[in-house]
Amino acid sequence: MAEQEKEILEEEILEETVEAAEEAEETAEAVEEVAEEIDSEEVPEGEEPKTWAEKRAAKKQKKEEANADKEKIAELEDRVKRQLAEFENYRNRTEKEKQAMFETGAKSVLEKLLPVIDNFERGFSTVDESDKEDAFVQGMQKVYKQMMDELEKIGVKPIEAVGQEFNPDFHNAVMQMESEEFESGIIAQEFMKGYTYRDSVVRYSMVGVVS
Repeated sequence: MAEQEKEILEEEILEETVEAAEEAEETAEAVEEVAEEIDSEEVPEGEEPKTWAEKRAAKKQKKEEANADKEKIAELEDRVKRQLAEFENYRNRTEKEKQAMFETGAKSVLEKLLPVIDNFERGFSTVDESDKEDAFVQGMQKVYKQMMDELEKIGVKPIEAVGQEFNPDFHNAVMQMESEEFESGIIAQEFMKGYTYRDSVVRYSMVGVVS
């Protein structure tokens, strides 16, 4: 329904723009006709020639009318420009709204998909070294790799955590811990992997930070 309303508004703006342009063209033609009439004015047969003062007054009146028409043309041209600018702003705003709606929908799907990826990784972490060559395990790893490759193609990336400086824009500290390997403020352990989608966070990394 919202899409139909946008299309109707778009058509109305275009129609008004075309009408204003046509009206400006008609007014320009009228001004041109007035100018030609002033230049080629002849005295009708049987009438006395106009006095200099009368001719001056007539030309002054026609000049004022021509100026008024020019002002109307300028007003109509300004109206067309404003309507075109309004339409361009509307189109840009609509595109941004569509993009925002798409990204919101994509992030919603990703939030539901990430737990599936978590389960794959948990399952792989429990596989014994002797079972890693098993056909079933190999098949699951290929499925997992395919999922991760496809996610990467659309802009989904895991957030780097262990060994990185804690950043509240990407990490959520759930624990403070001691570490001989890392300095204070550095992430020493990742409890749940975080992901970004086109530079926006889909899920924050759950991490332990060195106190």
